[in-house]
Amino acid sequence: MQARHLFEYAVIRVMPRVEREEFLNVGVILLCKKRNFLQAVYEVNPQRLQALSANCDVEELSAHLDALTRIAAGDPAAGPIAKLDIAGRFRWLTAQRSTVVQPSKVHPGLCEDPAGMLERLFREMVL
Repeated sequence: MQARHLFEYAVIRVMPRVEREEFLNVGVILLCKKRNFLQAVYEVNPQRLQALSANCDVEELSAHLDALTRIAAGDPAAGPIAKLDIAGRFRWLTAQRSTVVQPSKVHPGLCEDPAGMLERLFREMVL
């Protein structure tokens, strides 16, 4: 039996009109420091997004979400935040914001396979 490791995750939300506090879950960020794992995945459903805001630019939103995934991956071209250690990147990505793209609160758990857990959370929370 494999060892279970502590992980933390947050759901990535899109809130096109912040003042209305309506949001759409579009992704998940998961950190398992013990396994040196940090990854963010997302998928934007244009029809669901249009139901919240007909004026939301899907291409611009996707560019912002791409930047989050690149920062999580530690891509040097993603800027100085991407050069932080994985815990620092996760804390930056999950810091509370009052913007169109927001993270949920951070939630902990235990898992054997961080990539498998990320996939499971993504299916449950986003798809």
